[in-house]
Amino acid sequence: MNVVVLVGGVGGARFLLGVKAALGLPAVGPGSGDHEVTAVVNVGDDIWLHGLRICPDLDTCMYTLGGGIDPERGWGRAGETWAVRDELAAYEADPTWFGLGDRDIATHLVRTRMLRAGYPLSQVTEALCHRWQPGVRLLPVTDDRVETHVVIGDPDDDTAGPGDRPLKAIHFQEWWVRHQAKPAPHRFASVGADEAGVLPEVREAIEGADAILVAPSNPVVSIGTMIQVPGMAQALVAAEAKIVGLSPIVGGRPLRGMADACLEAIGVETTAEAVGRHYGGRREGGLLDGWLVHTGDTADVPGADVLSVPLLMTDVDATAEMARRALELAGVEVG
Repeated sequence: MNVVVLVGGVGGARFLLGVKAALGLPAVGPGSGDHEVTAVVNVGDDIWLHGLRICPDLDTCMYTLGGGIDPERGWGRAGETWAVRDELAAYEADPTWFGLGDRDIATHLVRTRMLRAGYPLSQVTEALCHRWQPGVRLLPVTDDRVETHVVIGDPDDDTAGPGDRPLKAIHFQEWWVRHQAKPAPHRFASVGADEAGVLPEVREAIEGADAILVAPSNPVVSIGTMIQVPGMAQALVAAEAKIVGLSPIVGGRPLRGMADACLEAIGVETTAEAVGRHYGGRREGGLLDGWLVHTGDTADVPGADVLSVPLLMTDVDATAEMARRALELAGVEVG
């Protein structure tokens, strides 16, 4: 069975653990058998810092599935040290708001060296995965540079009130990490998306999939950014496999992070139904054939089948059950 999962961030990485378990693959490390999982990963959070190319979502998936993630934070390396970060701060080297751990920096050094030697991001990711053996195929949605930027009132301008500050576009990471997503976003922009193209291997994986799952990742800046890459939406529309999504909203609140701020910026309510309708039912020209919402939540998504099941990723077993239900709604049987 070939399963494609659209993922971004910590929630997407943890969901992949459940997908592997649902298919009888070990949660961490490589597996074998008749099942292949391809994770199509958001690159909109990627950023250049201190001369290094940082790919947070790809790295979070790689570390999580390879057993190297910090389990408490959900991102970065386990057993991390911070000597380089502290020295950069001592030099007052900008940016000081984004901390790179010493172990993590090694990954970024290898990636940056390979990118500057002319290797595309997909090949660089494959090379990095030789060490981590994540047990799934990790593919960036594109080899092209696509970055999410956020238009906000300039937080550094004190000459006007909060509602009257001049607009300024900053990288998503600066808004998310430095400012904790507190300045209200006016809009999001996928810089470079117009000139980008979906990775051919991603298109091939979608064409050959038996099921396509949309992880409970941020619907605006993770899933939404991927769908904006030219060719991605067309590949999903043409897919023969059913597409089933899992709501990242439980009881009117995001499962993780600050997705509510992102949804508000695009005029979507922070509810499971509103996000499902934002994606749209496939029979009505949207993305989804099926939509899973948490027990107790309700949703009416025209053109998609809706199922209410537990959606809290409390452990791998609970996440595996979520994945099983999603695969069943996609019309495939799992053992």
